Amino acid sequence: MRKVRDYDAELKALGDKARQLKAKRVEQLGQLVAATGADALDAETLAGVLLDAIASKDAGAKEAWRAKGAAFFQRRGRKGRGTAPIDGAEPDAQPGGDAARGSRATSD
Repeated sequence: MRKVRDYDAELKALGDKARQLKAKRVEQLGQLVAATGADALDAETLAGVLLDAIASKDAGAKEAWRAKGAAFFQRRGRKGRGTAPIDGAEPDAQPGGDAARGSRATSD
């Protein structure tokens, strides 16, 4: 005879996992703000900059921002071998090499 599935327990476990992932993401975003020095900005300025970046339709500017961000993580990877990376990757992992996120090596 088949074992009866406890859908409520499974749903609760999935909800707990989703909360953990969201909390981890919020923590990583906070670490990113601190690592870039953006924590020196007041909250209104930082929010305005991010809102402008989201609203931007300029593909060239977005690509320049992406390249600058990739360079930031590559520098951080070389300098901070003893520190935990912001993205939660292993310290020996190649910076910016997560193919699942769509990152690609820059040869520009």
